[in-house]
Amino acid sequence: MAKTDYKSIDEYHKAFTGEALKRMKAIRELVHKVAPEVQEVISYQIPAFKIGEKFHLIYYCAFAKHLTISSVWSNALLKEFAADLKGMKVSKSAIQLPLDKALPIDLIKRILVFRKKEFAAAKK
Repeated sequence: MAKTDYKSIDEYHKAFTGEALKRMKAIRELVHKVAPEVQEVISYQIPAFKIGEKFHLIYYCAFAKHLTISSVWSNALLKEFAADLKGMKVSKSAIQLPLDKALPIDLIKRILVFRKKEFAAAKK
């Protein structure tokens, strides 16, 4: 994908079709259900969801064969979800979700809830 100056998540989504777009929309909807207070932003030219001034709950982006959900994952998060993430490509900041496998909505929801708790703890 050529670098583009996206101004909104809707603009980003317009660059995609098919399964990738369907999955991004599902993640977006889930984020709003779990964290209705989020602000949609484009950060690093990809969709992101921000709580408060600086806390990015989650980012996502699409590639030819996978979606990536990302953030700066804490060691606690990676430990909490280690069993769920087994067999996936995972780094300190990204989790790849192959397009040829079912989208793990429940896992993504639990990650979002965990991230919200991390934000609440950081505010104290």
